[in-house]
Amino acid sequence: MTAAALAAAVDGVIVGDPDAVVTSFAIDSRDLEPGACFVALRGVRDGHDFAADAFARGATVALVAREVDHPAAAALVVVDDPLGALARAAAHTRAAWTDVTVVGITGSVGKTSTKDLTAAALGGARRVHASRGSFNNESGLPLTLLHTPGGTEVVIAEMGARFPGNIADLCLVARPSVGVVTRVGLAHAAHLGGPAGILETKGELVEALPASGTAVLNADDPASPALAARTAARVLTVGRRPDADVVVGEIVLDRDLRPRFALASPWGTVEVALAVRGEHQAQNAAMAATVGLVLGVAPESVAAGLARAETASGRMELATSPGGVVVINDAYNANPDSVRAALASLRAYRPTGRRVAVLGDMLELGGHAEAEHAAVADLAATAGVDLLVAVGPHSAVTAAHAARAGIETLHAADRDEARALVTARVRPGDAVLLKASRGIGLETVADALARGEADR
Repeated sequence: MTAAALAAAVDGVIVGDPDAVVTSFAIDSRDLEPGACFVALRGVRDGHDFAADAFARGATVALVAREVDHPAAAALVVVDDPLGALARAAAHTRAAWTDVTVVGITGSVGKTSTKDLTAAALGGARRVHASRGSFNNESGLPLTLLHTPGGTEVVIAEMGARFPGNIADLCLVARPSVGVVTRVGLAHAAHLGGPAGILETKGELVEALPASGTAVLNADDPASPALAARTAARVLTVGRRPDADVVVGEIVLDRDLRPRFALASPWGTVEVALAVRGEHQAQNAAMAATVGLVLGVAPESVAAGLARAETASGRMELATSPGGVVVINDAYNANPDSVRAALASLRAYRPTGRRVAVLGDMLELGGHAEAEHAAVADLAATAGVDLLVAVGPHSAVTAAHAARAGIETLHAADRDEARALVTARVRPGDAVLLKASRGIGLETVADALARGEADR
């Protein structure tokens, strides 16, 4: 794409060389390749202040809201709103595809894992491009589309939302024909207006599907009937319920918490054994498998792909310190549903020592925060937690309720205090689960434990 073609696609004005060639897009000047278009977004810091660095690193074009200095052989594309222009560029790219299927994945929990599992389920039979990491917002999704290689058959686009209308906007850009809603829970309740607002927002994906498309819904989620009523697409339900369209059989976990199960569907029954950990991953894998089956991949190929799938960093990673402390690092993020799933995995694990849970604040729950943090204590008791370290101001409620439930409990104000408390009390043979919202930063505690800071 030339600067001139980009300007035409986003209704921008060219300053500089109209023949400057764009081969990729970047929103961070430190993370771009030569030939990139640098998109100067306004956030905590103004991207325009980093345009010079972007050009020095090899950018050929910058998408900007105001003129900045640029090399003679480069170009600016000046627009009113660079973020909106990034979306228009992605929509222009998407509109040119004739033989590409876009799969949209949203939900309050499990989006990234389901995205990765879907890519694996399809990967043995289709040329697949998927969102990088958790690139699921108004900048990440356009970048996913714009970086789709030639010859791709299926694009898997994770779709997140912090405000109503976010997913609808992403769908206008991506135009998915298959949509997956993993589960509707309380993640981002503070911004989305509680359970009703979350349901309304997640449903924007299924509303955007064409009548020729397919909505893949969680049969075990009470919100799914309301979602099904909002789409013109075919609906397939997936879950443990015997009346689901795709049924997940008995889930058996191995010593390292890796699930295996039978998956029964209109395409046949296949045994699935996962390399990813946690009972909850069976549901994610089943929804991923359903996408593969809908798109014509053979059940055996789907199962083989799922067996090779790996999770992203900080999601049910299992490590053992040199001294024998088992670290279950699920600290990437947390909400009530994912904490419940993580504690279920800890309950299923059989350590030679104690079960230790280091649980930090679940952020952005709004008025539901106190009740949900109190409920975590009950989940910890059910999971057989021997020692609970609650981290953060909201988790003081968890600590108080856990102590009343008879669990040995400590409270830390932040991750640094948590690290000191945990490394002083954990013993070889203990299994330590770490789970919190990303902003709490418990991955540093997980890393310290894995390195052996608690070994004695």
